[in-house]
Amino acid sequence: MDSEAVVRADAVALADRISALLTVVRSAEAEIGALLIEIESRGVMELFGYRSVARLFEHLADVPKAAAETVVKRARALTPGHNLDGTPIPAVAPATGAAASNGRLSTPMIDTIVGVMTQVPLEHREEAEQHLLTFAEDAGHKQVAALGARILAHLDPDGAEPETAEPATPNRELSLRRKRTGGWELNGRFDDETGARASALLDSLAERRTGDEGPDLRSPLERYGDAFSDAVDMALNSPDLPMQAGERAHVMVAVSLEDLKTGVGRAILGDTGTMSAAEARIHACDCMLIPTVLGGKSEPLGLGRLRRLVPPGIRRALYLRDRGCAFPGCHRPPRHCQGHHIRHWADGGPTELGNLVLMCAHHHRLLHRSGWQVRIAADGLPEFLPPVFLDKRRKPRRNNLHQPLPFAA
Repeated sequence: MDSEAVVRADAVALADRISALLTVVRSAEAEIGALLIEIESRGVMELFGYRSVARLFEHLADVPKAAAETVVKRARALTPGHNLDGTPIPAVAPATGAAASNGRLSTPMIDTIVGVMTQVPLEHREEAEQHLLTFAEDAGHKQVAALGARILAHLDPDGAEPETAEPATPNRELSLRRKRTGGWELNGRFDDETGARASALLDSLAERRTGDEGPDLRSPLERYGDAFSDAVDMALNSPDLPMQAGERAHVMVAVSLEDLKTGVGRAILGDTGTMSAAEARIHACDCMLIPTVLGGKSEPLGLGRLRRLVPPGIRRALYLRDRGCAFPGCHRPPRHCQGHHIRHWADGGPTELGNLVLMCAHHHRLLHRSGWQVRIAADGLPEFLPPVFLDKRRKPRRNNLHQPLPFAA
């Protein structure tokens, strides 16, 4: 026998041994369940002094209370019993209990079949259970669950009659709290419709980035975290956002003009947070600006007029010219983008079309932090110069993914 045949024989032997042990374990678990039902039928208080069989099993097996209750609940569904007065308690899935005693069924398979049987009308249970057990011989519990769903749909194609004609109030909960480390933690639960809409939104925003800066190496969690940040930006930029204390919802960032120019130092974010001056410089490309004169103790002495750095007229022109994020290979549409000052306004750069380019949040940050550069070419359109490590010649690149405006004949 060659070495490959020996390896195959060993693999078969190991798998057979595991299967044999699983049969023993499953058979033992089924017998334990049957014994628990016998104890319950004879009276657990009289036999052991415990109030319930689950409590007894919790101590006998040294398992958590919830696990003990699950075992007892499964045993009741598989094994017929009787009350202390002798009245019978039929099992929901007795044939499944018989198959379980032979070690043929996994716990997920048993729970799947029992879950279906609890919804099947009494007159159809025996036939439905046999269909499921026959299918279970060659299929996994997920396939059996799918068959169970088809059986239920056939028996009750219209579904359960609604209790009321009025739609139920959606169950939605959300908590957002700032941790001591400076990060934020988000937890929540939503009704099916809200969850489906949120999933569709985040799926669309969490697609792997396209662009000439290289492959997108973010993990799925990182991509969905960035997608959530983009969704917040889109909501804050919506003209339909409700007013808050007489103003549109906003986050205040306070930074000195000197730190903003150099990108060195710290900025105050909201009520308690901080961010680097370099990050504030990114956000300052396209923001609502209130110039403030401070005294020696940083007390506000005078406030200038609130003004939008990129006014609506120029923003509309940007949308028409760039058609979305102008970075090469990026597909993000205009509503996902910000106006970037090619020469930063803090350095004297004007807020005019020839000094602005439309960019998504990711590529906006990339431009501020990497060797990429952008300029307006002779034809009035933006073009990007890659860093030397990508292209030693730094040949200009453009985004050709967005649909250009039609030209007049």
